[in-house]
Amino acid sequence: MTNSSQADSNSHGLIRGMGLGTATALNMIDMIGVGPFITMPLVVGAMGGPQALLGWLAGALLAVCDGLVSAELGAALPGSGGPYLYLREIYGPQKWGRLISFLFIWQLSFSAPLSIASGCIGLAGYAAYYWPGLDKVYASHTAAVPLPLAGSLQVSWIVTPGTALAVAICLFTLLLLYRRITVIGRLSRVLWLGVMATIGWIIFAGLTHFNAARAFDFPPGAFLLSRGFFTGLGGALLVATYDYWGYYNVCYLGGEIKDPTRNIPRALLLSILFVACLYLLMNLCILAVIPWREMLHAAQNNTGLYVVSLFMLRVYGSWAARLVTALVIVTAFASVFSLTLGYSRVPYAAALDGNYFRAFAKVHPVYRFPHVSLLALGLVAAAFCFLRLKDAIAALVVIRLILQFLVQAVGLIVFRITRPNVPRPFRMWLYPLPALLAIAGFLFILFNRQDWQKEIRYAFIILVAGLTIYMIRSWRGKTWPFSPTSQA
Repeated sequence: MTNSSQADSNSHGLIRGMGLGTATALNMIDMIGVGPFITMPLVVGAMGGPQALLGWLAGALLAVCDGLVSAELGAALPGSGGPYLYLREIYGPQKWGRLISFLFIWQLSFSAPLSIASGCIGLAGYAAYYWPGLDKVYASHTAAVPLPLAGSLQVSWIVTPGTALAVAICLFTLLLLYRRITVIGRLSRVLWLGVMATIGWIIFAGLTHFNAARAFDFPPGAFLLSRGFFTGLGGALLVATYDYWGYYNVCYLGGEIKDPTRNIPRALLLSILFVACLYLLMNLCILAVIPWREMLHAAQNNTGLYVVSLFMLRVYGSWAARLVTALVIVTAFASVFSLTLGYSRVPYAAALDGNYFRAFAKVHPVYRFPHVSLLALGLVAAAFCFLRLKDAIAALVVIRLILQFLVQAVGLIVFRITRPNVPRPFRMWLYPLPALLAIAGFLFILFNRQDWQKEIRYAFIILVAGLTIYMIRSWRGKTWPFSPTSQA
């Protein structure tokens, strides 16, 4: 294999234009979107008090465990597509790996736009602090589809002025990303500075107005290890997992990173470390200013989730609240920008491999980026902006845990056993403990929360549909399992 640091571009025409700093910045702005700013009341509501910090801490530990999985695989298999490439090689590119990697791309056709849309919806929610009319509901509907032996599949949609704003954000992001990767790298560093300035100001304000009695005002029985405690922890961990996600974004861009065998693990683990410290400190500071019962009320009513704006209103007044709202909006947009960039490279890699629709393999003749893949994901994300934020987050997390993260964590162990001679520039620390802990954490989120069956049904439908499409394509193309040899 040729050392990627010795080349400016790879064989598929993508430019290796991102170093460690740019890759880490992209990961961090991906992780720190609108999520931690608007979901904090949801985490407090799930746990019922400031012990919600346990949810953020558990989320950080889970991110590190799964991050070590991605770090080892990213260094061993540095190429565009990330998990698609890993799953294909782990389970065998000519047989099961072809099916599992296809299912990964298929679920990504839903989960990636959901992730992008959730950022856009959250951004519009924060903009409602300026213009409360954005929350005015013009239309909403919930449809229930009965499923044999599985209950009812519910789908809700809503139309507000904020919905239109979220769609506009998706389209504007596509416009910005429709250019050369080296220009995007410079833009990502500028956005990173805005993200760090926002969180730095929040932490400074909290530390200078810290009220320990308010921050640690635990309700009676807060740490009683009851069934309710673990159910609440499962709900909190689901939201925290969503807020930490993005640490693996660098793996999707493996074909555009300088010296990927070194920079992918470094960027991934550095971003988790920095963001975990920032999240824990920021949440503690906000709890020291705003009583947790107020956030609990906001979570129960799904209104006033712009907790950082209210935080600054208490500390400095209305001018600070309006300014920090603007900074959060910029931060949220930076995350949408990074998500759309990273995800657009995955269907491209699969199509290039012959395991997805051919159109996604097209590279722009001038700017050298996969423009069809970018446009497709962006437009589907715009359609998902009509969902409620809470529903989008839950569906996204469950679908991806079942159809990506679990099979990838198990896959690392399989890869170690079946392919022991593959060069591994980075090896998981304390192997296989982090992989096993990641698997246990994912299963805990799936089955230890209220109404867990709802999103499981979504994942089941997507899995069945993906299997059906794969079998039809394989039968028509005479590939595995309908041919003894694969064309992969």
